[in-house]
Amino acid sequence: MAQGSVDYSCDKRCLGPSLNPQVTSAVDRMGIKHGELILEVGFDSTDCDAELREAIADKSGNALLDDDSQEVVDGVLLWWREDDGDLVDELVDALTFLTEAGHIWLMNPKVGLPGHTTPSEIQDAVPTAGLTQTTSFVATPQWTATRLVPRKSRK
Repeated sequence: MAQGSVDYSCDKRCLGPSLNPQVTSAVDRMGIKHGELILEVGFDSTDCDAELREAIADKSGNALLDDDSQEVVDGVLLWWREDDGDLVDELVDALTFLTEAGHIWLMNPKVGLPGHTTPSEIQDAVPTAGLTQTTSFVATPQWTATRLVPRKSRK
């Protein structure tokens, strides 16, 4: 396995792509394409959605890269909880890994769940980090996905 990648090997219970329609729909809405490299930041095995992670890896055809990776990537999957630190700093760090056409998927626990970050906190952090929020939707029963893209510079 390549350094900086996440191992998705599993036992015989692993049946391939997700059969959960919500997860399949979420990955389709995220626009993940075959061949893309996706960096995963903020992974925690106790609360991140394993089925979503596996479906993203299956769709891209590549293992998710962990935050030790130095690869330039097409997307960043950023699991974010209220107590994780400074969101602006984390978003700026994530930007350094993106291709010019790349995007960040900010994953935030849904309202009422531990670690939920209010939409106003996200809306304050996004432009400060040089990003624009394009869409937000419920990706899994526990997580909301928000797509962030770098602001275009005016010449």
